[in-house]
Amino acid sequence: MRCHDLIRDSLQLADQVAMAYLQDLNDDQLGLKPHSLCHSIYWQIGHLVLSEHDHMKRIDATAMPELPTGFEQAFRKNSGLPAVLSDSSCQFTKSELLASFQLQRQATLELLASQSDQDLEAPTGVPYAATRAALFHMLGAHWLMHCGQWVIVRRLIGLPIVI
Repeated sequence: MRCHDLIRDSLQLADQVAMAYLQDLNDDQLGLKPHSLCHSIYWQIGHLVLSEHDHMKRIDATAMPELPTGFEQAFRKNSGLPAVLSDSSCQFTKSELLASFQLQRQATLELLASQSDQDLEAPTGVPYAATRAALFHMLGAHWLMHCGQWVIVRRLIGLPIVI
């Protein structure tokens, strides 16, 4: 198995888990938070899409599709505000968020496929993902970290266990 295959498989696993947790949540439920000091699921999805877009542009500035108008402003982290104050109102529907995710992820997978083994060893300058391989791999881990918060919301509103 090549490094490419392992990274692709880890991204696909993260996608399967995330989509299982999101499949039966409606737009209103996406506005729920696991805790008052956490972001809503809605904001977290947008943040994940924007994060993937930004991280992959570090590898190739032209590889990622444009995000919808207002997306970056709605989901850019604002570390100066507590999470309870920094959530945006829902400007995008669940379908729009997931469509943006699918476009970004497809571009990510195409960018991954275009990398040689040597390319994947190139440094990124990112402290938590020192190489391109680590940066690609981190994308799936990032989604899974947030999925843990979505489980809490699902349990609080009485949705069934899916995984």
